[in-house]
Amino acid sequence: MKRPVTSGAETTNPAAPSAPSVPSASTDSAADPALAPAAAPVTGLDGIPRQRPLAVERVHAAVASAGSAPAAAESALATTGSARPLHARLHRVRPWRLFPTPTGTPFTFGYAVVLAVTSLIAEYADPDLVDRVLQASSTDVAHLAQSPVRVLVASALWIAGGLTSAYVIAFLLVLTALERRIGGWRTAGVFLLGHGLATLATEIPVGLSVLAGHLPESSLHRYDYGISFGVATSVGALAGLLRPWLRWTALAVFGWMVLGDLIAFTDPMTNWGHTMALAIGVATWPLLRRVTSRTTTGTRETPRTARACP
Repeated sequence: MKRPVTSGAETTNPAAPSAPSVPSASTDSAADPALAPAAAPVTGLDGIPRQRPLAVERVHAAVASAGSAPAAAESALATTGSARPLHARLHRVRPWRLFPTPTGTPFTFGYAVVLAVTSLIAEYADPDLVDRVLQASSTDVAHLAQSPVRVLVASALWIAGGLTSAYVIAFLLVLTALERRIGGWRTAGVFLLGHGLATLATEIPVGLSVLAGHLPESSLHRYDYGISFGVATSVGALAGLLRPWLRWTALAVFGWMVLGDLIAFTDPMTNWGHTMALAIGVATWPLLRRVTSRTTTGTRETPRTARACP
């Protein structure tokens, strides 16, 4: 006797004993995904297994990502090799750091303000008053014999030639760069060291020549003031802290200017003073290099500290 078929689904004989119920796979998989059996592959009419749509999408995504990985790596290398160094170089270029600022280089900035004020006084004040003030500030032999400290400080408050002198630009650029490397107090010490030693080195021979009768007594009261000796010493000192090509370029340019003035022989005592001041600055190289190396070592971060910083 044939079994009845209802809607294409197989049914059991009502007379047959009922089989024990087996929990469905869907119920078990919903209850515990780890215990769910692997789903059977979907087969077509020809019996060949088909890929599930989700698996196909994953395969295509993996193939696409594998194909685009070399292009992404090349793009990253190109960006790292060109854009980042260029950005770093442009970030390091700061033209405003060439000139003094109140917070970055307080000594050079304050000194520049004082020199600007005294230059305006020399330009617009009464000529007789300016002449008396300059004469009192002159580091000639007579004043050095009476009050050397006062006249050495007073003579450094004036610019020979005013604000149009070439030493004004040299003062701003050189002392700013020097102070950013060694600090304000050391920069002031280098400047005053060259200013004082070069002044004494040029005035003491004048006094000896007057005593020996080789120069007239009026040479004891000559005008001698300005910042040129201090600037020349600062140029020599800064050159020792620069890279070799920049160091020798700066020394060659400034040395050529000094030698040109010396050859012209317009003011031999002052020109020899510039040469000696430059040599004094060069003589400070060992000391300043030790100072900068000690400062750099003391502030350098270790790798552990650098990683810990945010």
